[in-house]
Amino acid sequence: MKKGIRNTAVLFTVTWLSILLLACGNQATTPAAGADDSKAATKTTETQTATEETNEGETRVFKDWTGHEVEVPVNPKRVIYHGEVTGDLLALGVVPVGILRQEGTVFDDQVAQSEDVGFPISVEKALGLNPDLIIFSNSDEAQYDQIAKVAPTVTFDSFGLIEDRMRILGDLLNKKQEAEDWITAHQKATEEMWTQLHENGLKEGETASVFTMYPGNRLFVMAGAGLPQLLYGKDGLKPTAEIQKVLDADMGFVEISTEKLSEFAGDRIFILDPVTDDAKQSTKELLDSSIWKNLPAVKEGKVYRFNIVKASSDALSREWLLQELPKQMIQ
Repeated sequence: MKKGIRNTAVLFTVTWLSILLLACGNQATTPAAGADDSKAATKTTETQTATEETNEGETRVFKDWTGHEVEVPVNPKRVIYHGEVTGDLLALGVVPVGILRQEGTVFDDQVAQSEDVGFPISVEKALGLNPDLIIFSNSDEAQYDQIAKVAPTVTFDSFGLIEDRMRILGDLLNKKQEAEDWITAHQKATEEMWTQLHENGLKEGETASVFTMYPGNRLFVMAGAGLPQLLYGKDGLKPTAEIQKVLDADMGFVEISTEKLSEFAGDRIFILDPVTDDAKQSTKELLDSSIWKNLPAVKEGKVYRFNIVKASSDALSREWLLQELPKQMIQ
């Protein structure tokens, strides 16, 4: 995602930008630990606790997404995260004290006590939370300068690949091992999901498109952000030629006219159902149109619909998608 687009795109994507990686509904169950494993786990936990206590109050220099070198706590305790992928932090065991709230996520219950710091971020609300670290998913320097006065603030690319995001956050939040464990489990689950789908009718080289309607009867095709990151990954579906052009331009999404639907539509189509009533009505009108009904994927029944908020880009939403995607695609 180009940085120039990000300043205006943050709220845009919070509302509808989406979706995550697929994976197998039959995720492997971790074997129960034996006596030796239990002792080792206990020792590891004690070591981690002792390390955290030792690191209390210590700081280090961290270079962020947009090049700031920031002195941050080694073991942050009160984190504000302002961006689209709160679930990334939750997957690492970090519950932010402040967030950019979006109702209807798969993790609503986990952030029930987190304060909504608003959009754009409210300096007053942030100050009241007494944070020791602010993670800011935006490249707006004017906003950055204001919130950096509240607490150490680092910018973060929430449109990056999920593995990259988890490693960066793991480093920043003193959760490196947790990040690697999550990535390993996620990659395994994703591989298993694609195997399951290929065993149940998905052919090599099939293409996919992801569409959503935005308020104002605006139709968007998703390319390098959200769900396509999963769909176009290893062993997955392929972008159409027109969507590949969008990807080559380093864009996360692009607005198109309905007349161009057939040029972007793949062998399988994914619809992200929007939140607002007018966008829902626009979606209904699109799906009732002759242009839509004449698409090959529609005629063959290869259209899949997901709630745009639940099917978001963060780690916990991706775990949800890994379960839900095969349920829709396997008939």
